[in-house]
Amino acid sequence: MAELLRGGQFLVKETSCENVFTPEDFTEEQQMMKEAVMEFNDREIIPHKDRFEAKDYALTEDVMRKAGELGFLGVAVPEEFGGLGMGFVSTMLTCDYISSGTGSFSTAFGAHTGIGTMPITLYGTQAQKEKYVPKLATGEWFGAYCLTEPGAGSDANSGKTTAELSADGKSYKINGQKMWISNAGFCRLMIVFARIENDKNITGFIVEYDKENPNGITLGEEEHKLGIRASSTRQVFFNDTVVPAENMLAGRGEGFKIAMNALNVGRIKLAAACLDSQRRIITNAVKYANERKQFKTPIADFGAIKVKLAEMATDAYVGESASYRAAKDIEDRIALRLEAGNTHQEAELKGVEEYAIECSILKVAVSEDVQNCADEGIQIFGGMGFSEETPMESAWRDARIARIYEGTNEINRMLSVGMLVKKAMKGHVDLLGPATAVADELMGIPSFDTPDYSELFAEEKAIIGKLKKTFLMVAGSAIQKYGTELEEHQQLLIAAADILIEIYMAESAILRTEKNAKRFGEDSQSVQIAMSKLYLYHAVDKIEEKGKESIISFAEGDEQRMLLMGLKRFTKYANYPDIVDLRNEIAEKVKAENKYCF
Repeated sequence: MAELLRGGQFLVKETSCENVFTPEDFTEEQQMMKEAVMEFNDREIIPHKDRFEAKDYALTEDVMRKAGELGFLGVAVPEEFGGLGMGFVSTMLTCDYISSGTGSFSTAFGAHTGIGTMPITLYGTQAQKEKYVPKLATGEWFGAYCLTEPGAGSDANSGKTTAELSADGKSYKINGQKMWISNAGFCRLMIVFARIENDKNITGFIVEYDKENPNGITLGEEEHKLGIRASSTRQVFFNDTVVPAENMLAGRGEGFKIAMNALNVGRIKLAAACLDSQRRIITNAVKYANERKQFKTPIADFGAIKVKLAEMATDAYVGESASYRAAKDIEDRIALRLEAGNTHQEAELKGVEEYAIECSILKVAVSEDVQNCADEGIQIFGGMGFSEETPMESAWRDARIARIYEGTNEINRMLSVGMLVKKAMKGHVDLLGPATAVADELMGIPSFDTPDYSELFAEEKAIIGKLKKTFLMVAGSAIQKYGTELEEHQQLLIAAADILIEIYMAESAILRTEKNAKRFGEDSQSVQIAMSKLYLYHAVDKIEEKGKESIISFAEGDEQRMLLMGLKRFTKYANYPDIVDLRNEIAEKVKAENKYCF
């Protein structure tokens, strides 16, 4: 087996296409799972869209129960606790294909299976897991996750909710207020974060909630939200809520760590949850564009609409490529740790934590793509897109939350670069060596040889290599200048993150397409080749813009001139692609198939 890259190493090591996992690599079991989930979505969710939009919370709860009966809530849960014990890729694809019917169900599903159940399977004692996980895996009980407070959003560790140990040491009393709690209206179990005395970090607790015997827990009214309307979202108030001491999750003061690691899993699954929504939006848009005639012509034949269809399809293809690439890396890392004798808990935790950078990258990229996709979907429908009668306006409203929850995209951008720097300091990713090599290269004389780019993606892969040098050049110079104070320069971090994101996404698409072209033949992948080239073209543009913005903001004089020269060298094509041609090829394929077809 080839060496498995560590998280963040994609930046400094070359990945061969044979070593990436793609949706075309799904096993027979995964294909069956995918079909079962799609069938469930088509039967139980999509026909009832109007009821979800009309805030039918009972319907959300009912469909969640049915998902539990079919095992969908327990895909990631080990078999000994009533789950299916499937691998990480299967967990991802379940989340992907179950989430596109409505954001309301998608949120309830994600909150329950991810942050509602995962903290117990990953941090719980054997007794806690035996007591609670089977109920959650089967949907007998639903879970909620109580972290956010009115004064503690992105700064999650600043919560004011308290937990006080009783005189006999047998229980804790929890007091405080939580807000934006998904599934609050129908949950039976809450993961609650509170502070003990003046601890630096919060602590996690498993809290049962029984409406008949509320134990000091009261719920606010359902929130009136822009989207995800049938997802139950309430405030939760704790007034002397008594929790047995043995319901503490992990150790005292470990809550912040639990919260952060639960969110890593949540982030990559949120990316998955946006994928099928994009496929469905594209399919709806192209069907409409093929039927709708203006000036005696289907609007799908107009160049202005083809641009939209091509860009929407490209983003969906790229997001899918990157998401499953990372999911399989996580699955493989978990397998390695299990082989090395780690417990299931340790292996899962460390496996996901290893790729926290990729999880943040995907969360940002795919949540922004689904919003753009829905926005263009509305535009293709024109006036009808603005109407509740067509599926676009609810898709657009539902997509909006994805950029906020599981850590805002701003926080995730800064995290991705911050975590990369930390990994470099720990010696897990060698950034210094490659960054120094790039600095030396800038001082040297550039080669004027014309390379041989006759092979598929030869030039594109060379460009990806140069974009990685761009990141190392810009980030390396910024770290040299600011050192550990870099995190105070948020605008530079965000620009660096945008460069990092584009590299990972563009490379993932190219590697997927290259792998498939090698095994299925280039002809079968001509549109995928066009999408990979189109995405890379935009990525180069964006990286050039963000690189320039950074360089002219932190460097001056000779250093600035040299860095800008390097930027120009690293973002240059030898042969530019014909963008109009690429878009036309992609749009024609989608038009002919009358759906998203990749």
